[in-house]
Amino acid sequence: MTFETNATIGATLTRLSLGTVLLAHGLLKVMVFTVPGTVAFFESLGLPAIAAYLTIFAELAGGTAILLGLYTRLAALLSIPLLLGSVWAHAGNGWLFSAEGGGWEFPALLVALAVAVAIQGGGAFALRRLPVIDGFIPEALRV
Repeated sequence: MTFETNATIGATLTRLSLGTVLLAHGLLKVMVFTVPGTVAFFESLGLPAIAAYLTIFAELAGGTAILLGLYTRLAALLSIPLLLGSVWAHAGNGWLFSAEGGGWEFPALLVALAVAVAIQGGGAFALRRLPVIDGFIPEALRV
């Protein structure tokens, strides 16, 4: 295997990992915690209800886009503020995610994954981009 092949495989695995986790967390908020339950949790943190809806949308849409490899770099960049918000929400619970309420280690790892995906791009088997809106996205963010 060449370095280029290894890098492509690594980028693909990183993209699939981040996309899967984001999509799974979005589905968890809808199917397990329910939308009203997620809204109530966000409000208990002092956040407005709209933040819960935006988070659910971002995790579902962003996770799907990253998983498929559609505007991968852009989707990963847009997920970083969401993931930093998750680090903030869990910061008071300690470091380990196994702590009561979940610590900040796992959200911080997701931030690192999002940065890696934003740098590396989609890797192999990414759908890459939709030609219809190609002109609106800078070349560096297209893959």
